[in-house]
Amino acid sequence: MKQDFIIGTLETRILGALQRDASISMADLAQEARSSTATCWRRIRDMEEAGVIGAPVRIVDPARVGRGMDAFCQVRMKAQNAGARAAFQKAMEAEPSIVEVYSISGDWDYLLHLVVRDIADLESILMNRVHELDCVASASTLFVLRRVKHTTAIPV
Repeated sequence: MKQDFIIGTLETRILGALQRDASISMADLAQEARSSTATCWRRIRDMEEAGVIGAPVRIVDPARVGRGMDAFCQVRMKAQNAGARAAFQKAMEAEPSIVEVYSISGDWDYLLHLVVRDIADLESILMNRVHELDCVASASTLFVLRRVKHTTAIPV
């Protein structure tokens, strides 16, 4: 088990800068964080090893790659046993258009976020990947009309 990592002022400045632009040069990061490049590099490495930050990625605009439709699907399971949950989660991980899967509380068991080409694409994924599973009792889909806010930055 990883130890808790203490986020200090320097780490907060580094995380803020990296979340705005993961491609920032180490020299520019050091200047923005008000530290040396060597110290910034060590702190980034320490945060990676502690699991605080993962690999740097580039954010893709879904609409510009032909995936301009977002939908959320609430799923109710027939059973809550470990086997059913594992089978469901494995099936969801195998579908690239399902970009997020949350186990949730309340009337539904899971919330799926799908990024698809169009309604036909959504229907195919729901019918062939979600509803086909024996462990799924029911599902309800919400269509996104417009993204009002979307961020990957976590407040630090």
